[in-house]
Amino acid sequence: MIDIRRAAEVWRRLDETVRDLPLPLLLAAGSLVPALRTHGTQLGDLPARPFDALAVPVVLLTCLPLAVRRRRPALCLVLVSLGFAADQLRAYHSFAGSALAFALVSAGAHLERRRYAVAAGLSAGYVALAVALDRIGSPEHLDGFVTFYLVTVFAWGVGAWLRSTRAVEAERRRRVAEATRAAERTRIARELHDVVTHHVTAMVVQAEAARYLTAAPDRLDETLSAVTDTGRRAITDLRHLLDLLNPDHGADARMPSVAELPALVERTRRAGQPIEFSSAGEPAESAGSAEFVAYRVVQESLTNALKYAHGSRTVVRVHYRDREISVEVGNDASGSAAASPGGSGRGLAGLRDRVGALGGDFTADPRPDGGFVVRARIPSGSPS
Repeated sequence: MIDIRRAAEVWRRLDETVRDLPLPLLLAAGSLVPALRTHGTQLGDLPARPFDALAVPVVLLTCLPLAVRRRRPALCLVLVSLGFAADQLRAYHSFAGSALAFALVSAGAHLERRRYAVAAGLSAGYVALAVALDRIGSPEHLDGFVTFYLVTVFAWGVGAWLRSTRAVEAERRRRVAEATRAAERTRIARELHDVVTHHVTAMVVQAEAARYLTAAPDRLDETLSAVTDTGRRAITDLRHLLDLLNPDHGADARMPSVAELPALVERTRRAGQPIEFSSAGEPAESAGSAEFVAYRVVQESLTNALKYAHGSRTVVRVHYRDREISVEVGNDASGSAAASPGGSGRGLAGLRDRVGALGGDFTADPRPDGGFVVRARIPSGSPS
């Protein structure tokens, strides 16, 4: 049994000229069928002449150039026009005359350069053909020649319309591709920011604390172990993130969820940040994206607490409802700025975009007492 899909794929891989060849061969074969010999295009109303030795070359000249109608549209149109003119002057009126319409449409659709020059040259050639037909006794009136010319202009116009439509579609696809690439770059930049900033901030804070623990070997060893664990975690997360950029990676990229919040809180505590963590309710069954965003909100908020309020009391509250997740992370003003990399401003802006993309609400405001609080309401699950 023939695999139609595979056959179509093989056909698309063939050279463009080979794929365009069946049409001219069909027109040429049809022109040689006795029943169709005198049923072609007639310009000038000259009495039909039976096929003679010159008829076959004229038919081939009129039809075969259509094989290059997309690759060499100007050459195709000129050769087909010469064959058509010979057909009309010899009064064969063969079926091959239909090739002119295909050549005109193809030229209008695929001709890129010197379009006006080609059109002007063909118009002049048509006038010469009309005069020649009149000289050899054509009974056709002027309005007949004008009508046929307008038909050729219409065929060219159809091709030009196809060309403009193709150009508009190509531009639309280009813009969609650019928007998709920009969105993907933004998404990857956010992931890099969230992963790298959190782990590096924790490592810097822990390493800074280790400088003051030389007199307490046990605590120094514990702190350095925490730095090592954080570095390994950063490498693991970065590997998962790089999987997003690998087109040959078959498995889905790992996405953290709210189930990992206790581990995140514990790692931040080991970096020297006192945290009170509480959660209420159960996540909705279909809250995948919402859980991921909720995790990032808590992660970025704890990173900022480590940076700008190191050592301050921090409270993390997560509340799961049927159709949303509420997150609140706040700290007081008792801490100090850590010796960590400065902020880029991307963190909170990225969180606002993430939450907004799911139709939620996000705020990040200073407290009257000098602390800071982040609140997010993230829709999740489906209506009950």
